[in-house]
Amino acid sequence: MPIRVFLCDDHAMLRAGLRALLAAEPGLEVVGEAGDGADGVEQAVALRPDVALLDITMPVLDGLEATRRLHRLAPDVRALILTMHDDPEYLFQALEAGASGYVLKRAAEADLVEAIRTVVTDRAFLAPAAQQRLVADYLERRARGEVSPPVEKLTPREEEVLGLLARGHTNQGIAEALVISIKTVETHRAHTLDKLGLRKRAELVRYAQTHGLLAG
Repeated sequence: MPIRVFLCDDHAMLRAGLRALLAAEPGLEVVGEAGDGADGVEQAVALRPDVALLDITMPVLDGLEATRRLHRLAPDVRALILTMHDDPEYLFQALEAGASGYVLKRAAEADLVEAIRTVVTDRAFLAPAAQQRLVADYLERRARGEVSPPVEKLTPREEEVLGLLARGHTNQGIAEALVISIKTVETHRAHTLDKLGLRKRAELVRYAQTHGLLAG
């Protein structure tokens, strides 16, 4: 079965370009589109695509609120933000709203297909450009003396695991990256989240970004 994708962006020419880009990829099918967030939510709830691409800046209902409503009304639909905004705060707000991924429009040709295929497997996707912006923001704030090191109660290995979790890696991916067993990853993950009291993806990303753990 193809991955069913819904497009929600207020620029018709961009939607046409996205349709052409996705049509060229095997296993992807665009099943509908909308020009504003309210119409997008209504159609996505009815169509139940696998992935809904949403811009942030849209009329009637912006992409962040559309994501919140879609997450509440159709939690089986993965919301993937496709935006021009590279401000880390937008990324955090998108994750807190329930988005599964974040892609910058300027890198859509390189990242979008991978992002769709990633989020449909219940993994997070943060575009490399977005990760670079998070790291740059951390370095700027560190230069101004506005950041603190990771809490002392985390071991170096736990910091590594947290950084990979925040970038959307699965337990299997972390095990392969660190050359350890999945069971060991699960243990480190449980200990890390318990120590920090973190649960939501946005909390993981925010902590990792604040403490420079996304740079690895």
